[in-house]
Amino acid sequence: MSNDPLLDTCTTREAAVLLGVSLRTAQLWVEEGALRAWKTPGGHRRIIRSSVDDLLRSRGAVFPKQKYEILAVEDEPILRRLYQAKLGAVAEANLRVAENGYEGLMRIGEQRPDLLITDLMMPGMDGFELLRTLREMPDLASMRIIVVTSLDDDEIAARGGLPQGVALFHKPVSLPQLLQLVEAYREIANPARAMP
Repeated sequence: MSNDPLLDTCTTREAAVLLGVSLRTAQLWVEEGALRAWKTPGGHRRIIRSSVDDLLRSRGAVFPKQKYEILAVEDEPILRRLYQAKLGAVAEANLRVAENGYEGLMRIGEQRPDLLITDLMMPGMDGFELLRTLREMPDLASMRIIVVTSLDDDEIAARGGLPQGVALFHKPVSLPQLLQLVEAYREIANPARAMP
């Protein structure tokens, strides 16, 4: 698991929305070096999220004291990158990722998330064991949990099922539906943080 800030990126359009400027202005800021970015092999810009935050700070933007904390535990690199790109930018949340249940528990110990999104089948500590461990911790009872898995309902039941209140999505995940649920959870947690 890399903590490389280059992996925490957004598109030029997402950066423009975050900065409250036009797409062209965001493009010009990249060209002028005000925003750090790189290009994909297909020629699309990826703007380093920390440079957007730095520019917001320099322009006097006020940051909320507490963002909605999301932890995504997923062993598939493609899904981790998808979560970073979509959940971090669209939900305007503080998103962290982990590759397996053990690493997920470590991240939860560092900072308790408002929402946990986890796979079930992972190497090492799988999602079932992660959920059982979390349910033994009463101080985490209010944490929302979403499971995204390739297992069908019968396979999940054969492994002991899911705890009550856990939302379930099957892979391939419908990203619009997942984002809608994340936003609903975020709004319930703090209506003032809801997207306009």
